[in-house]
Amino acid sequence: MKESEKVTEKYLVKQMGLVGGQCYKWVAPGYRGVPDRICIFPSGAIKFVELKSEGIKPSQHQRRFAKRLTKCNTEVTFIDTKAQVDLLVELWK
Repeated sequence: MKESEKVTEKYLVKQMGLVGGQCYKWVAPGYRGVPDRICIFPSGAIKFVELKSEGIKPSQHQRRFAKRLTKCNTEVTFIDTKAQVDLLVELWK
């Protein structure tokens, strides 16, 4: 069974809390395609995370906004499974 975006997002928030990080919902009225979450790791790293249901690709608006953030020397990660959450947290905690 494929993982839903909602399940993966809840898992991300839980895992970030377990390592002492913060995981904020990002809502930006007037802007289409902003990533779902801003993750702040205990290491000081800040990552933007776009969550999708397993196997679903980001929309054109999401890819475009990610590109804008990347040009500002930030990182946007697209995640669609709990395994990817585990990898992100392990790399940056």
